[in-house]
Amino acid sequence: MLMTAFGGLMWLIYTAMLVLAVVALVMAAFSREDAFRAADKQNKMFWLIILGIAVAVNLFVPMLFLQLAGLVATIVFFVDVRPALQQVSGGGGRGRGRGRRGGGSSSDGPYGPYNGGR
Repeated sequence: MLMTAFGGLMWLIYTAMLVLAVVALVMAAFSREDAFRAADKQNKMFWLIILGIAVAVNLFVPMLFLQLAGLVATIVFFVDVRPALQQVSGGGGRGRGRGRRGGGSSSDGPYGPYNGGR
């Protein structure tokens, strides 16, 4: 029974790694090529190849070491490359209220206008 639970947990972990790699691959595919250059990251084709290999390894190669290498590449994309692409593309912080304010003053603080205690 313990082995069955462990097998189910491992299947869940492998599935989560596959889903993350597929999502990262799709996000990289829909990003603009010039955003990669502007963000001073590797080019788009590099990330498509790396993330494509990560997806293929998760699907076809049952070797944990290679799957963990793909997971590291996926995490690097999500933590380093994607935020830089969003910052360059002007799409940073969607859904969190940042960058969506229309017109604002240079004296606006995070909670509204700052008037210097007047």
